[in-house]
Amino acid sequence: MKRVLAVALLGTAVFAQPAQAKAPAVQITKIFYDSPGSPDNGANGSVNGEWIQLRNFSKKAVSLKGWTVRDETRRADHVYTFGVFTLKPGKTVTLRSGKGKDTATTRYWQRSGQGTFTYIWNQTSDTGYLHNASGKLVDSCSYDSSRDDYVIC
Repeated sequence: MKRVLAVALLGTAVFAQPAQAKAPAVQITKIFYDSPGSPDNGANGSVNGEWIQLRNFSKKAVSLKGWTVRDETRRADHVYTFGVFTLKPGKTVTLRSGKGKDTATTRYWQRSGQGTFTYIWNQTSDTGYLHNASGKLVDSCSYDSSRDDYVIC
């Protein structure tokens, strides 16, 4: 039970509440874990149909160099490490599981030869983790298959 302290100050009540944790500047906003179409055939277009999206909610650009995105499996080939990349204020970057040419708005998990060319996100349940360059957990988002093909975090 939270306690609230009320103080009368010149006839005005002032309420002090416990400090709330500040939301991280960069957050996971969506994971599309089941690529469209059936069956999942492993072709690059199908693998790129699954992705995770990050957004910079701050008013400052954030360097994501050295930041990582991973899933629950904790397998070495299920970790994406950002190279030199800056996420501008209010902007979003989509990290697709397959191969492609990196742009200012889209990155590709397999582009640098990291791991094998496969799907990353489990279709029954999984968790996406975002860590900063120091390895500190910045944000996470979990889902299960009782939802649609994606989760909004």
